[in-house]
Amino acid sequence: MIKNTIAALLLCFALTGLAHAENMTVNVNTATAEQLAEALTGIGEARAEAIIAYREEHGGFDHIDELVNVRGIGLATVDRNRDRIVLEEPARD
Repeated sequence: MIKNTIAALLLCFALTGLAHAENMTVNVNTATAEQLAEALTGIGEARAEAIIAYREEHGGFDHIDELVNVRGIGLATVDRNRDRIVLEEPARD
């Protein structure tokens, strides 16, 4: 009985965390690598750093589809994350 209760509680916590991650949004023009990796599916630390490097070199993203210009990120990854990505005006010098 106790094992079943513990298992049910762990499942609830896991599902709550998954639901939270699915509702998360991130601004790719201002987020840190950690924030990008946490919020975006298929984006780990290395790709998150690549997003930041691209952003710093090119001054930010005007459109979500520009993420395909980042090495290692394809259209499928962008499409999976489209509802999680937020854009503000990029800071141009």
